[in-house]
Amino acid sequence: MEGSRTWIAEAWGPSGGWPDPQETRGGRSLASVLNELPSVATLRYRGPGVVPWGTLEEEEDGGRSLQSFAGAAPVELQDPHPSRELPWPMQARRAHRKSQAKDQVADSSESKASHWALKVSKSKEKMKEGLQTLQPWAWTLKRIGGQFGAGTESYFSLLRFLLFLNMMASVLEVCMTLLPTWLEGAPLESPRPNISSSCGSYSTHTQGLVSFPSQLFNLLSGEGYLEWSPLFYGFYPPRSNVAVTYLCSVFAIGLICLLLILHRSVSGLKQTLLAESGALTSYSHRVFSAWDFGLCGKENVRLRQRIILYELQVELEEALVWRQAATQTMGQRAKVWLVRLLLNLLVLALLGAAFYGIYWATGYTVDLQEMTLVQQTPLLKLVVDYLPSIFISVVNFVLPFVFNFIAPLEGLTRSRQVVFILLRTVFLRLASLLVLLFSLWNQITCGGDREAEACKTCGYNYKELPCWETRLGQEMYKLLVFDLLTGLAVMLFIQFPRKIFCGLCPGALCRLAGNQEFQVPDEVLRLIYSQTVVWVGSFFCPLLPLLNTVKFLLLFYLKKHPDGIYSGSG
Repeated sequence: MEGSRTWIAEAWGPSGGWPDPQETRGGRSLASVLNELPSVATLRYRGPGVVPWGTLEEEEDGGRSLQSFAGAAPVELQDPHPSRELPWPMQARRAHRKSQAKDQVADSSESKASHWALKVSKSKEKMKEGLQTLQPWAWTLKRIGGQFGAGTESYFSLLRFLLFLNMMASVLEVCMTLLPTWLEGAPLESPRPNISSSCGSYSTHTQGLVSFPSQLFNLLSGEGYLEWSPLFYGFYPPRSNVAVTYLCSVFAIGLICLLLILHRSVSGLKQTLLAESGALTSYSHRVFSAWDFGLCGKENVRLRQRIILYELQVELEEALVWRQAATQTMGQRAKVWLVRLLLNLLVLALLGAAFYGIYWATGYTVDLQEMTLVQQTPLLKLVVDYLPSIFISVVNFVLPFVFNFIAPLEGLTRSRQVVFILLRTVFLRLASLLVLLFSLWNQITCGGDREAEACKTCGYNYKELPCWETRLGQEMYKLLVFDLLTGLAVMLFIQFPRKIFCGLCPGALCRLAGNQEFQVPDEVLRLIYSQTVVWVGSFFCPLLPLLNTVKFLLLFYLKKHPDGIYSGSG
């Protein structure tokens, strides 16, 4: 009994009360044991000034005041959240606010720098928003995107960008080329024949009265009074300062256009790489993120539904094609590759025939222009002058339909079919311009034979092409004008009546005619083709960007009307 009483006394301590929290039992204090309990986690919600379990309070009332809150948990007082958001008592919040004020005073220099950096970033954002509001047709593009979808909005955004490029190029051409020429005294008439040399002189004016149809045909072909005008290269005199400003304007326009195109391309590079990287699952992306909530109208909503449905069908069909390709035998693969080889040979044959037709039309135009009947009939002469442009436009209109028919026969997925169709169409449009330039250069240099009869005197075919630079500019001018006229004719005489007919007869006849839809890839290719013509011919026709500006303005106002031409985007 005495031994047990001694053990109890030792356990209660020398004073006979509760054991001292600081005394250790087995090397651990009572406070450390209690602090391991799950209830200690609630200290965070009671503020940093709460004393942990097992710790003796120095004072029962006012001893543990603001100093205990400031010194009990200094790490927790460094919480970056505002004091009002912390789940602490009022005294803990005050201590936290004071500690934050001390930190701000200590880091005054860094805070000032960050404050000014924040101000600069906010001012940049405001300036950017202000510039975006100053952009022309900003609200119109938003309305188009809300009614017809993002694809149609991207087309009009590209059209606005190209319009800006052409306006900038026109201003530079006028300021750097046209104004210096006029200030120094522009030549009033074409060069007169020289007695010592027959090269470098030609007459652009016809003798006698000129009828109104002839004046109109000269306006369309760039001949007559337009041939000796600031529109073409031959108008500008061969002076050293004019030549320097002419070349500087060409290089400046090319450099600025290149930089602006690179800036526009890089701005959307992140989204393009993310879409092509496969980081986004195609099915989940289309199901959860493909819908455009800004669409207005039942027709546009129904069209967007069909587009999403079509994309999902394409994904499923591509997965099926890949599974079938994985199970094909060697003989089946050889058959597929043989069919693809034959179809690609057919495509090459069609492209070769088209290029030869352009070459033939360009060379045969000179022979037809020398005929008496053609010279006496202004309308026939205009048709002969436009023969290369007509042939190029017909080829660019017909062959893409052939490519659309051939692509499904190659056994490719739909996405690859679209890629091949676009590549072939772009190659056709750009290569046709190169073939036209090659055929014209072949006429100018007599096929590269300087010893030929026509090229022996002046080094080029002076008899047929007295100013070959103007002739190249005229061809680019006719390409631009004919592309504009055909586009206007198709919109006003085919697409617009078709839209009205489908609106008046919504039954079986409308389904037979088909609802007119805005084909974004084809329209974008037409814009790129028109701009390429301008870039190729702007050296020989300096005011060609100004004409292309007028053309793009007409296209914008004709195509943006929601009820005028199209009913949606495809």
